[in-house]
Amino acid sequence: MPGITVGLPTGWQVPEGVQMALTTSFAERSTQPRDNQGNNNLVVFLWATPWKVLGGQLRFLQSFPFNAASPQGGPWQAGLYQPLTTAQIAWKINDNLGVSYFLGGFWPSDTLLALRSASIAQRFAISYVGDGWNVTANLHYGTMLAENSPTNVHYSDYLNLDLTATKRFGKWSFGAVAFGSTDLPTNRRGYRPGGQVAMGPLVAYAFDKFTVQSFVTRDIAQRNLGGEETRAWLRFLVPLWRPDKGEQVPNRVLVRRNSAAGPAIAGQ
Repeated sequence: MPGITVGLPTGWQVPEGVQMALTTSFAERSTQPRDNQGNNNLVVFLWATPWKVLGGQLRFLQSFPFNAASPQGGPWQAGLYQPLTTAQIAWKINDNLGVSYFLGGFWPSDTLLALRSASIAQRFAISYVGDGWNVTANLHYGTMLAENSPTNVHYSDYLNLDLTATKRFGKWSFGAVAFGSTDLPTNRRGYRPGGQVAMGPLVAYAFDKFTVQSFVTRDIAQRNLGGEETRAWLRFLVPLWRPDKGEQVPNRVLVRRNSAAGPAIAGQ
């Protein structure tokens, strides 16, 4: 989903262990004759391993999305959408700059409202995290493994770009997020590629055990989607497990949290 990684320093290394991100959002798109509404829920588990690959931190991710939609004000329909299984490598360029590469795939789904084709997902991210900032760009490139669904819906490859610029003040973080998405050209005659550009403000607070992010995005441009979308987002970032390495672990995690603008779940 476009915008799903905004607010996260996806190019930066994270503390070793297992973390969870729960992101939920409610959207309304101004279509005719009635608005389209949707509720999107995504759980992502990230395992940041102690292993290095080509000098970068190796981590694995697994997502489980459950979404619901009310097309044109009709009855709500819900189901499990495409789970994502992937690996990611994050390199630390210097004390404040990191980059990452993400390679995995979305599994097909039998939910009628979901894309029913498997696809390959690649993401390229860069993050600056100095002085409490989180300035991140995360480029998504998706390759569909089927051209048409069993219901004759046409699929195209896509590009998404998620952007974040936030600043931490104590336990609070404030800033702006933006994202753009576009279907890539196909050879299918009459196909109308969709796309959008959206932006909005973000507010976050770091509790002792977890972090909460809240943001609202609004389309400032859209193409072949029927109207502009307004979406309200809420995200919980929760560390689930960290290896027992003595008294140094809490201090090390605290330093990373302060320098990286809060806990991170990368590459959703």
